[in-house]
Amino acid sequence: MPSTSPIPESNRPPQSGDGTRQLLQWGGSMVGTGLLAAVLLVTVLGGYSRTGASTNTGWFALIVALMCIPFGLMLLALGMAKWLRKRGRARNHPQ
Repeated sequence: MPSTSPIPESNRPPQSGDGTRQLLQWGGSMVGTGLLAAVLLVTVLGGYSRTGASTNTGWFALIVALMCIPFGLMLLALGMAKWLRKRGRARNHPQ
């Protein structure tokens, strides 16, 4: 079947990746940032209690940790799922 794209195949840019690598990189960096913020909160920024952090910078670190860790884990999970799917397809359909 001929291509329906208005750009001839010879002029198309090469197909870039599917985003798996970027998901893993960004997810890892976000989780790392969240863990660093949590460690700094506990060790340097005054710690926390049942009512929250004890300093203003501690509150900032707590907010960063509570935002970065779950979202980063979600990105990592999506990246791992895509990587495993791509790996499984490569095993089933060797070229």
